[in-house]
Amino acid sequence: MSAPDPVLTLRDLEAWSRPGVSLAVVGSPIGHSISPPMHNAALAALARTQPAFAAWQYFRFEIPPADLPRALALFHAKKFRGLNLTVPHKVLAFDQVAAVADTARAVGAVNTLLWTERGWLGHNTDGYGIATALRLDLGCDLAGTDVILLGAGGAARSAAVECLNRRCASLSLANRTRENLDALLTLLAPLARGIPLRGFAPSAPPADLPAGAVVINATSAGLRADDPLPIDLPRLPRPASVCDMIYNPPQTPLLRAAALLGVPHANGLSMLVHQGAKALEIWSEIPAGQTASIMATAARAALQRK
Repeated sequence: MSAPDPVLTLRDLEAWSRPGVSLAVVGSPIGHSISPPMHNAALAALARTQPAFAAWQYFRFEIPPADLPRALALFHAKKFRGLNLTVPHKVLAFDQVAAVADTARAVGAVNTLLWTERGWLGHNTDGYGIATALRLDLGCDLAGTDVILLGAGGAARSAAVECLNRRCASLSLANRTRENLDALLTLLAPLARGIPLRGFAPSAPPADLPAGAVVINATSAGLRADDPLPIDLPRLPRPASVCDMIYNPPQTPLLRAAALLGVPHANGLSMLVHQGAKALEIWSEIPAGQTASIMATAARAALQRK
């Protein structure tokens, strides 16, 4: 059970007896995740100068939603130091943890759990990952920046909360389903505190959208080769940059459109890396900046293998 690569199940967890410090990513499906090679590369690098980390290892578990409550109890009983949660567990676990950190409360979702005596402490590192990636990849500081955000699901919610917390200049949300868009706008309204906040249909962008905005795609449009564009980029006032949260494939239709317009652009791999490095910081107290470059190298290699 020491190999980090297999997809493990609830049955494996029930029989778990590994010594040392265990970490895991939990989702359904989970086979596609590149978090294990990313984290294990960082742990191996840390172990070269801090031998205690040689006992740390990161695994992946396929846990169906119906089994999540039992799995979380077992992970805690087996004293896993920390968990990463991915779709669909981020929202499901929010009401199943002992406490929620400020980073997760406004988002209503947890992606990182830390073991404590009284139960799991839920964090959310997605916002940190988004903000850090935008700054390092595109030179974009969310503070004082106009943002056009595509989507109204969980990923968009994390991004929107981070934009407002960092006091963006304005936030415009585009989503095809008006009901979901209105629900997100209602949730975000108390966080805006004077920041202009509005929604629109991506098929009909308002004429007065700000030029020089950063456009962030938080939809799944682009995962498949035949996906339509989440928005017709030339219909927007020229943005300063475009970021697509999708990292595989590395070049989505939206990013190709940005390239044709000569607009700086980046995919979501850096976001994945930085949220992962922040999670490792929560578990290990090693600053995220110390492991991010190692994780990035491992993530790129894992994608090439896939």
